[in-house]
Amino acid sequence: MPDIALLDGVVPTLLPVSALTGLVWLLVHTRPRPITACLVAAAAVTATAAWLATDVWLLFPDRLEPRTYCSIGVAVLAALLALAGRRALGALVALLVIAACANRINADFAAYPTLRSVFEPHAPNEIAFRDVRPAPAAQLDPGPLEQTWQPPPGLPATGRITRTRIPGTESGFQARPAEIYLPPAYFAVPRPRLPVLVLLSGQPGSPDDWLTSGNLVTTMDGFAARHHGLAPVVVVADGTGGTWKNPLCADTGRARAATYLSVDVPAWIHTHLTVAEEARGWAIAGSSYGGTCAIQPALARPEVYPTFLGMSAESQPSLGDPERTLGEGFDGDTAAFARADPLALLRARSYPDTAGVVSVGTAADDTVPEAKKISAALRAAGVRVRFLEVPGGHDWTVWSGVLEQVLPWLAERSGVVGSS
Repeated sequence: MPDIALLDGVVPTLLPVSALTGLVWLLVHTRPRPITACLVAAAAVTATAAWLATDVWLLFPDRLEPRTYCSIGVAVLAALLALAGRRALGALVALLVIAACANRINADFAAYPTLRSVFEPHAPNEIAFRDVRPAPAAQLDPGPLEQTWQPPPGLPATGRITRTRIPGTESGFQARPAEIYLPPAYFAVPRPRLPVLVLLSGQPGSPDDWLTSGNLVTTMDGFAARHHGLAPVVVVADGTGGTWKNPLCADTGRARAATYLSVDVPAWIHTHLTVAEEARGWAIAGSSYGGTCAIQPALARPEVYPTFLGMSAESQPSLGDPERTLGEGFDGDTAAFARADPLALLRARSYPDTAGVVSVGTAADDTVPEAKKISAALRAAGVRVRFLEVPGGHDWTVWSGVLEQVLPWLAERSGVVGSS
């Protein structure tokens, strides 16, 4: 599959121009009466789809931009005009318009940087989990790993990606396979006990989003190359159980997602990977829904995750409004909601040993107030929190950039490198 850039360069420049030309062609070659019907139908289909997705099915916890709906509407219009015209060429032109609209939506979230990432989402350096060889843990002196561990000759230059299902032994949570990044140092014999970063995607989404859209491998390999092959082991866990599911990162009748992330995932990692045994070597991070979900277990179980990174996080789990969240998400159980609500948890206790970063894109109008709200509450409860605003919106360009920016701090706090 060619590695054609979709977010910059020739494609996002020429595709809209070609699509506009194609849309005009479709309009010119369709009779007036069908055009009117197609316009009305496209508007109705788009409005209905938006209502079902956001108000009925709750597919998107965050508000979509008006231009996203416009792109959907234009794509529907092109398809209807092609059907009305009944021309083979019209179908091809409509496909061009639809492709341009799809890439416009893609650009809103920076989800697929290249054509290859759409059809070949997985890293070329994958290894089957069964082929990850066990090795004894190196006996090292106390202190940052970079100062106490010497890389052996022949250490791989890059890490490897593997995947496996982490069972919900305690929670019963039905999770999709986790994506796991193992840095070069993990393939040494003996190997150092590396810190762990549990990473979460948004909703809708899946664990491999961090590979496809989040630039995870490049970010981690770049850090490892500067630190003798050392970097955290990254476990991109499934925090939702499905692309469109929203378990609110809580233990509810929907699913026991909180127990899965705070009990099942850490237990499996301790059993199957050579990683840090002490909590100081563990962190949890996520973007959008995953950003909120990173903060929740960090506050509910600070002895498991004393470090967190919440990217574009909200202050509370939500299904759109408080009444619906409590009624549909928690069956009206206010105590269950409080156990999952960061603001309630922060009012109930202090967190002197917890530290984190809350980040947000400055153009994400809905998310900036939420990020500021949770940052203030964290600070009031004694959490050492850094609030980070970066240029951009609610998209993968922001999240991948923030992870790269914050990674040195995560590595220092988890014991990879010393203080600078």
